[in-house]
Amino acid sequence: MSKNAPAPSAPTRDRLLDAFEELLVEGGERSATLDSVAAAAAVSKGGLLYHFASKDALVDGLLARLDALAREDADNIRTAPAGPVDYLIRTSVHTGSPLDRAYIAGSRLAQGRDPRAMQVLSEIRRRWLSVIEDAVHDPDTAQAIMLISDGLYVNSSLAAYELTPPSHTDESMTRLITLIGRLLPRSK
Repeated sequence: MSKNAPAPSAPTRDRLLDAFEELLVEGGERSATLDSVAAAAAVSKGGLLYHFASKDALVDGLLARLDALAREDADNIRTAPAGPVDYLIRTSVHTGSPLDRAYIAGSRLAQGRDPRAMQVLSEIRRRWLSVIEDAVHDPDTAQAIMLISDGLYVNSSLAAYELTPPSHTDESMTRLITLIGRLLPRSK
């Protein structure tokens, strides 16, 4: 079992999805074979096939998990006490959370041109954009905020793999949110 293998006490279905996620994140779609998923989850291949009859079913399970986590995140953005923009920007940092892992795994599937993954990721982005548009009342500003969020996430993801130095301090985020506030249209 790898150093990041799920604990044997986790429900088998979750362990299989965790293992599939990890294999996608670490090695891409080609490394995430049914045999490697079963081995990483410490489950027989028959046990894997009991829960997921095919690799397509495993992909569907992962994408359903990603979509559920992203829906919860969109609700958190919408209801954040400091406001949607503040929440979005401050959380646009890779932390290794369940949403981060599922999102990166889904992205790896999309990189392999899986149409289901591309559709789910597109819907997630549209959902987040819609929440920000509702908050700032300007589609162009909302798009700019989303692009800033995307850049922060990519930069922090690279930092997680030590390709760029981390630069996402609370102070730097506060300065960025203040700058974004200057982009917001003024009420008339």
